[in-house]
Amino acid sequence: MPVAAVGCHAFCITGGMSVRLTDFGDVGRAAAEDWIRAHVDPVGAIETAHDRPWATVLRVPLAVGVAWFKACAPVQAFEPRLTAELFARWPDRLPGVLGHDEERAWLLLADAGTPIRVFGNPPETWLAVMPLCSELQSSEAAHTHEHLAHGVPDLRVSTLPARYERFLNGELPLEQDEIRRLHEFAPRFTELCAELAAHDVPETIQHDDLHHANVYSDGNQLRLLDWGDSSVGHPFFSLVVTFRFLEEINKLLPSDPWFGRLRDAYLEPWGSGYEETFALAMRVGKFAHAFAWARQRAALPPEEHPRFDEWYRVVILRAVAEVGGD
Repeated sequence: MPVAAVGCHAFCITGGMSVRLTDFGDVGRAAAEDWIRAHVDPVGAIETAHDRPWATVLRVPLAVGVAWFKACAPVQAFEPRLTAELFARWPDRLPGVLGHDEERAWLLLADAGTPIRVFGNPPETWLAVMPLCSELQSSEAAHTHEHLAHGVPDLRVSTLPARYERFLNGELPLEQDEIRRLHEFAPRFTELCAELAAHDVPETIQHDDLHHANVYSDGNQLRLLDWGDSSVGHPFFSLVVTFRFLEEINKLLPSDPWFGRLRDAYLEPWGSGYEETFALAMRVGKFAHAFAWARQRAALPPEEHPRFDEWYRVVILRAVAEVGGD
């Protein structure tokens, strides 16, 4: 995925791929537009905002503002229902859901404002985002089994050692020495997962694509968008992507004090004494994030793998960097 896209599934991004797994055809497109008109009253042509292997997004002009329609591919078919459920419980921090169809994996959202990437991904904004995310996650722990039952991917810590083995047996865009290091690390990874599980943080929904193209600002209101990469797992994993892009986009060094400030803002709703747990979760979470990318890759047509692998390699190498972390 091009870095301009900043991850997998932002609604309104540049760059991207040409193959669509959600290609409507004339009949499907007409059905989608009829469904949209049953929920809102467009005042102009409904236009394609972008096509991606994981989703097609349509821009719907309204008398006041716009709405956004998303048709999800099977790999993220859980997203419309998940978004609707989260919005029902958290209307102050998700975009308004104007309609959703769980069976057809369709979602219609109100406009959420402006992505914070437009403002340069300011750490000060993330300081406000952190408790919004962790408060939601803490409360959503009560709905973990419900999310799993409706198709949200299961990346709970107990599943990760087995996923690590499957990951190693998959096609990896790495050098042989890098693959060897990952194989040698397998027993230690299992130990790290056991250590993390012993910290007894409730597993819950985690966004896994929490970056500056998926947080929107509308005045003083901040909203979290694009839950198609989500999983049920350790909540602290969500900051793996956030911190990655603060390093890559804002050029913050890992030692920058902002990371400590953001960690503390995120952890505050959880209570005190979680700094060690957080550090361990960030280490394990880089692997869990790579496993999630492996799942997305498996859903792509083979001709898309070379382009996908350019950024898949970047994700994996951030995990490989943790191999020598002891």
